[in-house]
Amino acid sequence: MPRLNTVTPENAAGETKEVFDVLQKKAGKVVNIFQGMGNSPAALKGYLGLTSALAEGDLTKAEREIVYLAVSERNGCTYCAAAHTMIGKKVGLDDAELLDARRFVSKDPKHQALLSFVRRAMETQGFVDDGDITAVREAGYTDGQITEAIGYIALATFSNLFNHVYDTELDFPEIAKL
Repeated sequence: MPRLNTVTPENAAGETKEVFDVLQKKAGKVVNIFQGMGNSPAALKGYLGLTSALAEGDLTKAEREIVYLAVSERNGCTYCAAAHTMIGKKVGLDDAELLDARRFVSKDPKHQALLSFVRRAMETQGFVDDGDITAVREAGYTDGQITEAIGYIALATFSNLFNHVYDTELDFPEIAKL
């Protein structure tokens, strides 16, 4: 049960209502995480703004989802892991790839390098060594894509921590525990 106020589309007002109206037009509903974030239009718009900005980057949709899944699993966020499993399927990842990403594993060598870098960035709180950067570059990632991966770590961590505090009720299909 949510531990913060839930702002439904029916009781939203002001900026939150404006954002919810856009979300309802785009997705047909306002998912539970956003009903919690609706307590702060600034936080909601910040999350959605960073999501939108990073989506314009050079990481592929699949790369974005495997990063989000790995970070969410490491942070213990079942809500985001479930949401991004569903999104990952929509961008063409199969069930094995989705499960592997949650373990920081990929059969694709390029994706494996990205996931290894993301793991090291998380383990070291960003204090990676030159070898970590060299490895992800040698796999074919640009400095811009490395920067975007860090952005996805931040974005996922924000939503993961929010879900833990809010105790967001799952409104996506359940996924298997690892």
